[in-house]
Amino acid sequence: MPVDAREYAAALGQYAAGVCLLTVQDDIDDVGTTVSSVMSVSASPPLVAVGLTAGGYPAEVLEEVGRCALTVLATEHAIVASRFSSAGRPSARHLLEAVPWTRAAGSGAIVLEAGLAALDCRLERLVEAGSHVLAFLTVEDVPVVNPDARPLLRLRGRYVDESGRPLARP
Repeated sequence: MPVDAREYAAALGQYAAGVCLLTVQDDIDDVGTTVSSVMSVSASPPLVAVGLTAGGYPAEVLEEVGRCALTVLATEHAIVASRFSSAGRPSARHLLEAVPWTRAAGSGAIVLEAGLAALDCRLERLVEAGSHVLAFLTVEDVPVVNPDARPLLRLRGRYVDESGRPLARP
């Protein structure tokens, strides 16, 4: 018997996941998207996997450019995560007007200075996986590490702090 899509989504919603911002700089603009499907694949070589919507613009631009950055978001970035998860969003730079950021040396992609960490990456390959693609990324640099920052998590469809409490609206 096939699994009910709502039950499947509800079950996976019970799993708290860190929230990241994936950014790509191409010749035209900066593109970004919120992602919570990120996992460490290998320490040697340093490799991570990120789930992206198949056929989505971020996956398309990443495939074309071949480089990106991932910022692990802090609780203070809940509004940033919401902005980058919305459809029809403008340029990444416009969504970050009041947020301190810099560019990663290798990819030139935006990284948030107050994130928990940031990874400067090169695309190894994209693998089709149902309605998504897995982007396997080689980590070439770690331009940001803030061990005292508080993590932003996604749990039961909401952004929460490390204790699981929903974050107050700004």
